[in-house]
Amino acid sequence: MKDIGLDSGTISDWISRVARERARLSRPVGFPELPDVPAGRYIDDDFFALERTAMWQRTWLYAAHIDQLSEPGHFLVWTHGSAPILIIHGDDGDVRAFYNTCRHRGAPVVRTSSGRVGNLLVCGYHGWSYDRQGTLHKVTEPRDWKDVDRACRGLVPVRCERFENWIFVCEDFDAEPLSDFISPLARYLRHLPLGHLRLVDRRELDVRCNVKILMENFLEVYHFKLLHPGTTERIFDNQGTSVHLWRNGHSMMLSPNRREGWVDPGTVGMLEMENSTDIERHFNPSYSLFPNLILPIAPTGMPCVAIWPKTVRTSVMEVLWFAPDWGGGERDPLWDTRIENFDRIVDEDIQLAEPMQETIESPGFRGVPLNYQERRIYHWHEEIDRRIGVDCIHPSLRVAPVLGDYVE
Repeated sequence: MKDIGLDSGTISDWISRVARERARLSRPVGFPELPDVPAGRYIDDDFFALERTAMWQRTWLYAAHIDQLSEPGHFLVWTHGSAPILIIHGDDGDVRAFYNTCRHRGAPVVRTSSGRVGNLLVCGYHGWSYDRQGTLHKVTEPRDWKDVDRACRGLVPVRCERFENWIFVCEDFDAEPLSDFISPLARYLRHLPLGHLRLVDRRELDVRCNVKILMENFLEVYHFKLLHPGTTERIFDNQGTSVHLWRNGHSMMLSPNRREGWVDPGTVGMLEMENSTDIERHFNPSYSLFPNLILPIAPTGMPCVAIWPKTVRTSVMEVLWFAPDWGGGERDPLWDTRIENFDRIVDEDIQLAEPMQETIESPGFRGVPLNYQERRIYHWHEEIDRRIGVDCIHPSLRVAPVLGDYVE
């Protein structure tokens, strides 16, 4: 497969696919019947535990934007892994990650969620100190220690790599490099100045439902008509939405504007990203970076939704906004309205997601049938099984791999 990006040929092909999607009257001939997704994948405690250890902890996950760690010494504690992870901007300019665990007695090295440290990280229990590269600097009362090998007693590292200004972590040192993992999707973002985008806004929401309920909601537009009648349904043409499936569980959907030439009035006058194409202007691309990052992109910037499992019945939704660098001073006041409008859409999604947690635990929930328009969801489940290992999953909870011929 050629590693092409969003060139003129690709743009033309994607727009043609939208036109074909609008024109079709039935499911394409030959498309396989999608088996029901087993109900237990949403409510089974053992399957949830298996996902945490065999998939979430072995996959590259978005952790932060460089604006949150802009200077040496800036740190944050990321809490969506197997244990709290300390991410810190080092003296050499590199961003690194370590388990936030002192190598002496296991106390937390830092006890605030974010901040800036001096030259050393000092554990508040017995005073062991580490430099900003994670190396053990000094132990308290060295007379009581014999031959402490500082090189072997540094903070335990976690893999940490960057895609432009986005910071990712992975707890599996055998996992492929981040660049290889995201390449099936990232090549279509190369034309955009991602390295110059700034973090505009960030908020976290606790949601009382399984992570799959939330993730699946962002992988289809089938629900727009009833759930978003006053928001996205007025703007996007779900009948023209085309779907792209890529390796490693990534995917994308293009949802054209209902009215040709329509421009979101709330974005008029806002700074735009250089090199934006007709795809970003008129087709509302929404990328899904496996396993949990949703990126709808517009010329003026992008909201980003990251969804994290907390327990089998609860999740955390992180909503972020990235925008072209506006230089010094405060952000454009138009952002306040834009963020409020997107928050309204998110709230509409949550208002159904939480009651669904109760109803999927009903005897009436026997599994999930999916249609052609919802195939991104099935693709996502297939990748979960590939990463866990099918042989590790109880046969009653597996999904059959049927979409291989449709992965680009």
